[in-house]
Amino acid sequence: MKIVVLDGHTMNPGDLDWAPLKELGTCLIHPRTEVDDIVVRAHDAEMILTNKTVLSAATLALLPKLKYIGILATGVNVVDLEAAAKGGVIVTNVPGYSTNAVAQMVFALLLEMTQHVGLHAEMVRQGDWASCDDFSFTALPLLELAGKTIGIVGYGQIGQQVARIATAFGMEVLLQTAHPEKYRHEAVSEFVDIDKLFSDADIISLNCPLTAETENLVNTARLARIKQGALLINTGRGQLIDEQAVAEALEDGYLGGYATDVLAQEPPMADNPLFAAPNCIITPHIAWATIAARQRLLDTVIANIAAFQSGKPQNQVV
Repeated sequence: MKIVVLDGHTMNPGDLDWAPLKELGTCLIHPRTEVDDIVVRAHDAEMILTNKTVLSAATLALLPKLKYIGILATGVNVVDLEAAAKGGVIVTNVPGYSTNAVAQMVFALLLEMTQHVGLHAEMVRQGDWASCDDFSFTALPLLELAGKTIGIVGYGQIGQQVARIATAFGMEVLLQTAHPEKYRHEAVSEFVDIDKLFSDADIISLNCPLTAETENLVNTARLARIKQGALLINTGRGQLIDEQAVAEALEDGYLGGYATDVLAQEPPMADNPLFAAPNCIITPHIAWATIAARQRLLDTVIANIAAFQSGKPQNQVV
């Protein structure tokens, strides 16, 4: 079978081995593919692997030999699933591969906001400690996490892991999910509605999927509910927040800090309002990208293809 990888670079920039994938068929691996080049590169492909390259209904209609799409991620919004189903194309994804990595990033961002490690390390390099009159100095107040309340929006695998880590820090945990009844028997924390979570939490972590209901979940009205100085973390999707509203809340000072690994447009435009906002940390969508997580991703992609070829698809979304 002919397998075409449309955008393999982010998953494997060169530190993983493509050989096991190549054993499953004739492979053409492209680091990136522009939309206009999809049909040229994959016109005779039976299998396509894509991470962020969008496969629209119009594009799928021009790929008559296509039998299988493997999404190199958990989210499935890059494929027109209705069109794939109508065309008899199996679509699979890779759930759960980055749970530990993303939960780790939540706390990397949180600890940077509360301990200001990067700032203090840079000040030491600049000589501020060497010229200090005391054995210790702080450029900004440091915040202790024990006893603080974290509100976790979304209680899938990542949200659950964030809750476990928060508990280990001695934090109180509030949870919000669309289906709390699924978890009440296992959660030791309190499920609340979204407005109470925003009102009561000192720290809010967005770990929910992007849906029609969660788009612009964090907007001007919801930000008006938060505690003065509350911290907001987003490792979900950029479209979960109204970026202009968050920038204004940071400027006004009632949002104490925003740390995000995702933006509404990626790569971003140079005039993104968050770039000029105070107390804002932005990382370039790297929470998922530890070596261990990317290896798990590649391993599952290969297992998904092997399962499809054996007639028993796994992780099937269509």
